[in-house]
Amino acid sequence: MLQEWLVKILLSPFSLLYGIAVGMRNFFYRVGLLKSVHFSVPVISVGNLSVGGSGKTPHIEYLLRLLKDYIDVATLSRGYRRKTTGFLEVKTEMSAEDTGDEPMQFKRKYPDVLVTVGENRAFAIPRILSRAPDTQLILLDDAFQHRAVKPGLNILLTEFSKPFTRDYLLPSGRLREWRASYERADIIIVSKCPTALTHEQRQSLTREIEPLLHQRLYFSYYHYGTPYHVFEPSAAMPLQPDMEVLLICAIANTDYLMAYLSEKVATAHVLEYEDHHYFDSDDIQNLQRTFNALNAPRKIILTTEKDAVRLESHRDFFADTGLPIFALPIEVAFHGDDGARFDQDVKDFLLNFKV
Repeated sequence: MLQEWLVKILLSPFSLLYGIAVGMRNFFYRVGLLKSVHFSVPVISVGNLSVGGSGKTPHIEYLLRLLKDYIDVATLSRGYRRKTTGFLEVKTEMSAEDTGDEPMQFKRKYPDVLVTVGENRAFAIPRILSRAPDTQLILLDDAFQHRAVKPGLNILLTEFSKPFTRDYLLPSGRLREWRASYERADIIIVSKCPTALTHEQRQSLTREIEPLLHQRLYFSYYHYGTPYHVFEPSAAMPLQPDMEVLLICAIANTDYLMAYLSEKVATAHVLEYEDHHYFDSDDIQNLQRTFNALNAPRKIILTTEKDAVRLESHRDFFADTGLPIFALPIEVAFHGDDGARFDQDVKDFLLNFKV
């Protein structure tokens, strides 16, 4: 702990310089020197103040499940770490390297939804409307800091265990902007809450965040489904108390997932990589060696759905070796009546939208 604080102190001058630059940029938008673009179609942004790990992807999927059967929805992501550039419509036959892992996950799970990527959202949205003029809603993935587009509804996520109120600016912390930037949000969701959230925990965080009069605050958690085979989705493998699990993942934070597994299986090990890491042959061979070294009668390899799309390039290896690799699906759920109230907020926004 002392060493961690020492690092924060040493990095604080760089955080201050970073904060000045970010603050100036936001000031320019606030006074109109930089302009945000408004569009004639409703736009909902889902983002966070911190770097990674708050659950943007599952919350985008929640909105897709809520709305896709009733209106024409499109998603727009940056396509982080993809090997292509510019605007691109995501197709199911593409790879994560073409599109980025999260957009490919959206498309594989919701093939009827228009999924797109583009670094410049202000340029990409007209391309979406030109390609699909019947689009009735655009979901912006990870766009809280993308001030060039003015969303009609701005949703900010913050983790229960690491809220923005206790964080610091990069590089000494994980914040992309000053804490006060939360004021731009219309809705704040405290994500990755315990499944048994107490009234005291809820009240404590509400006081800590201090939502403004125009803001609504909600609390969500993850509901994990039954693991399915990465390459044969119809083959399910329920987790069992006597099972040994080797988790391979490249996500921002594994704590929440490992806490879940610790309650479901006998033992859980993890091979952890940096967020959005593309697994190479050395990684896969290390996975095989580690799995073979596990001395348990019942053992499986587990990964996240986001990681699964990046493991697809090694399909032949898994087919040849017969390694049992399963993806763990997750869905967002809300505590108490938060889900009904959040759903109504979104519906009211769409019903009352005016150009």
